[in-house]
Amino acid sequence: MITLATIVVWIPLAWWIIRRQFVKGEALSRLKKKMDKIILWWTGHNRWMIKTLGITQPEITWHQQQDMSADNWYLVISNHQSWTDILLLQSYLYGVIPPLKFFTKEQLIWVPGVGLAMYVLGFPYVKRATKAQIKANPKLRNADRENTAAACEGFKNHPTSILNFVEGTRRTAEKQARQGNEYAYLLRPKIGGLDYVLEGMDQHLHKLLDVTIIYPDGVPTFWDFLQGKCRRVVFEVTPHNIPELGEDQASRRTNLAQWVKNLWQDKDQRISAALGTAAVSADAGTSPVKDTA
Repeated sequence: MITLATIVVWIPLAWWIIRRQFVKGEALSRLKKKMDKIILWWTGHNRWMIKTLGITQPEITWHQQQDMSADNWYLVISNHQSWTDILLLQSYLYGVIPPLKFFTKEQLIWVPGVGLAMYVLGFPYVKRATKAQIKANPKLRNADRENTAAACEGFKNHPTSILNFVEGTRRTAEKQARQGNEYAYLLRPKIGGLDYVLEGMDQHLHKLLDVTIIYPDGVPTFWDFLQGKCRRVVFEVTPHNIPELGEDQASRRTNLAQWVKNLWQDKDQRISAALGTAAVSADAGTSPVKDTA
């Protein structure tokens, strides 16, 4: 069903890609906004599919949902455990805030169909410079900042939600152990990309949304999820005001690092409490999860 939906949305997308080559200025700006409908159609189909087929039973908790609107810009951060996270984030945030866009590895542009679609729909591709490359060409040291700044200019065209997995990678027990198990259910947050987005989006961002995803019965692979083997998902959305970080670059990073660390410690405690509750309820023969989607 996901494959079929992807093929169907390519029909208008192919036409709009051709049109992009011949329009400029305000007309191009309107077309870019219109192309977000492709993301909404695809995401809406996936949400319908998950609910109609009963793939999972989500418990969705919104805090201050009245502060969220499709007419504002948002920075969305979340813990990351599986490719399933992206499907859930797109599906459950659908219709509440603008469609999600995120930075992705440049290699994905070569994936047939998907790579080109993500590129023209405004998903920025990033090229990481290795330490050896930076040593050979010191100008590459600021490549990430410059790429992010360029992407943020594109995001300003119309209301957009920017997704950032601040852990930088999917959490596994092995990765967690390499970090000394600083958190019970999370990896250590990285603030570099987050800082660049906050700086690049300037005053456009309305709120920062902190999403917590919990799999009470164990983290599924994407294929496990599509087979219906992940029966329960806890999904919590909490808005925060954009933190005041100061003007000096060094103090900005220090303040942001502490702010995110506090957020991560609180998230880790909430996940621990939720999984503890889930374990107790399971032993008692009841389920703590209800479908509120």
